[in-house]
Amino acid sequence: MKHAYLSASASHRWLACPPSAKLCAQEEDRSSEYAMQGTSAHELGQYLVEKALGKATEDPTESLSFYDNEMQEAAEGYAAFVMEQVEAAKQLCPDPLVCVEQTLDFSKWVEHGFGTGDCVIVADDLLQIIDLKYGIGVLVSASGEDGTGNSQLKCYALGALDTFGNLYDIRRIRLTIYQPRRENIESFDLTVDELLNWANTVLAPTAKLAYEGNGEFHAGDHCQFCKIRATCRKRAEYNMELAAKDFPPAPTLSPEEIAEILPRVDHLTSWAEDIKAYALKQAMKGEQFPHFKLVEGRSVRKFRDEAQVASIVTAAGYDPYEKKLLGITAMTKQLGKKQFEELLGSYVIKPQGRPVLVPEIDSRPEYTSAKNDFEKEQ
Repeated sequence: MKHAYLSASASHRWLACPPSAKLCAQEEDRSSEYAMQGTSAHELGQYLVEKALGKATEDPTESLSFYDNEMQEAAEGYAAFVMEQVEAAKQLCPDPLVCVEQTLDFSKWVEHGFGTGDCVIVADDLLQIIDLKYGIGVLVSASGEDGTGNSQLKCYALGALDTFGNLYDIRRIRLTIYQPRRENIESFDLTVDELLNWANTVLAPTAKLAYEGNGEFHAGDHCQFCKIRATCRKRAEYNMELAAKDFPPAPTLSPEEIAEILPRVDHLTSWAEDIKAYALKQAMKGEQFPHFKLVEGRSVRKFRDEAQVASIVTAAGYDPYEKKLLGITAMTKQLGKKQFEELLGSYVIKPQGRPVLVPEIDSRPEYTSAKNDFEKEQ
């Protein structure tokens, strides 16, 4: 347990909220379908990279828990990207070191700190950490939430620097996120001095607090994957602050007041859903919540045996199935990417997206439409 709760992958959380680490370590680990899918993608990616490097390796495809054409294409793209970086590293020195699924020890700064780097490329002047993210739900940034670099990758970089720093003259660090299903390939560069300064002034002292279960609780975006997010008192206080806010007496909210609420809406709804899900789960285990009871919810009618129903309806002279054109993703899987482009590429369009209200720091251009353009011309 001592080494589990200060993982590099969760560093963004325990750096922001140190005491959460020890509490999360006391909770049961639960694997999800998404995690198992990511594991399969990493195994496939590892095989393809090692194969491209000329190493004798066994094809894991038949033993993967999850595998489809989309995963194959993503892993092939990842392997091609890695080999591009390897060729670029050869311009810096003739014998760069390429490590795949490399165990990296950064315990010099974090008690029992270690992790696995998807790909580490070490050359004179430049150390590269490439991380494959197969998930699609959360866009992962190489620059991190504070713009100083992704903390998970910086931990890996520290481990690689500590292990290989004496073999190469490393001055720069490049952190890269390769997230194919979000079309997100982003790199962030920093110097060795900047990395070590962060490690000594931010990482090490905060890790010490987290390891001992000390420090202050803080709520924010990092709560999303916290194991105690549903019952955390600090998160509840954070979200209830808005509910307790006093607004000036007026029948309607002003644009300024709405703008004050908007940044907190996603946190509020996420927290509310977490509370509901947790309460239901505990109630199913027999826990009682004052003024609430567990009842059977509404259900929708369904056929007991769909194959038998289809057979009966077909025998009666009717077609029991509805036909629908496959979507673009499903059609691409069926035809293969190359044939899809050849046959249907010219038939694919991308309509203008529906308007979404976001903070003004968002990098997307401001929404315009034909109607808005017409109104501006009048």
